[in-house]
Amino acid sequence: MERYLGMDVHADSCTICVLSASGQPSRRDVVATRAPALKEYFRSLSGKLHLCVEETEWSEWLVEILWPHVAEIVSVPGQRVRGSKNDQIDAHALAERLRTGQIRRAVYKAPRQFSRLRELARVYGKLTGDVVRTKNRLRSLFRRRGVACPGPEVYDPERRRELVAALPESIHSAVELLGRELEGLEALRAEAEAAMVEASHRFPISRILETVPGLGPVRVAQMLPVVMTPHRFRTKRQFWSYCGFGVTTVSSSDWAQSDGRWIKASVTRTRGLNPNSNRVLKTIFKGAAHTVITHVRTNPLREAYERSVAAGTKPNLARLTLARKIAAITLAMWKSQERFDPARVNG
Repeated sequence: MERYLGMDVHADSCTICVLSASGQPSRRDVVATRAPALKEYFRSLSGKLHLCVEETEWSEWLVEILWPHVAEIVSVPGQRVRGSKNDQIDAHALAERLRTGQIRRAVYKAPRQFSRLRELARVYGKLTGDVVRTKNRLRSLFRRRGVACPGPEVYDPERRRELVAALPESIHSAVELLGRELEGLEALRAEAEAAMVEASHRFPISRILETVPGLGPVRVAQMLPVVMTPHRFRTKRQFWSYCGFGVTTVSSSDWAQSDGRWIKASVTRTRGLNPNSNRVLKTIFKGAAHTVITHVRTNPLREAYERSVAAGTKPNLARLTLARKIAAITLAMWKSQERFDPARVNG
């Protein structure tokens, strides 16, 4: 017996709606958002269970604890709902979308795969953002008083003490506190980076992917728990779309009437990159392309970029092409488990 379940999750409770294969609601229940209660509830249900949950901060945990008890579990991005809504309506809508095949895009989940590395990568990303914010606040204290602080001088404790002399005494304490915060965050970030890279090196594929130009240990460690497996993507074009490098074309008023017939009109088509993507991967491959351009001297990827620019391509578009090429190489190497070979790079 097929059963389709939708679960609306909150911090204290989960509202669950169960539909039959014909779409008839068979039961609606409220269960505590606790692992033992949820497991006991799903064990009490009979039939082949198909569960749909909305992508929230609990979705990864729910997939991890419930996947042994259901035949299928799908996590979907949230969508805006017009009109009345409550927990029961939301849970019923999720179950109905799963039953009728209306889910176009699901969030990939792999329970207990790269779990430790994923959490360390998240912490590293948060600490990196905190370091950037603290640096901006520190620079702002000097800029507000008309003190020029170009480059990284203001972040160096010794140099900062010299610059503080140009500020009013009322600001000295604020600068000191922000400076101490910055030093503490940088130390924590370095510790998180070391732990993240160490966890990444437990997987043999990390050493292989680190041979890709522009992808160092940090970027590979961030990428592994996001992609998880390259076999999710049949071709490089699907991977490009996931990374935000898929080219989309937008047009309007495509048809015109001529001699009583409708023909394709000559309209302006707007080209751009797909907005539905993973931001972490987009940042990784754009950063890898920037590294190849600015730091790698003799490499076929760098040479391909220079040829493209010399042929008249704008630098930003040539850099995008390079990022797409690095992403395609990474996917191919991951699938074949082979190290980077410059001789196999096509110009």
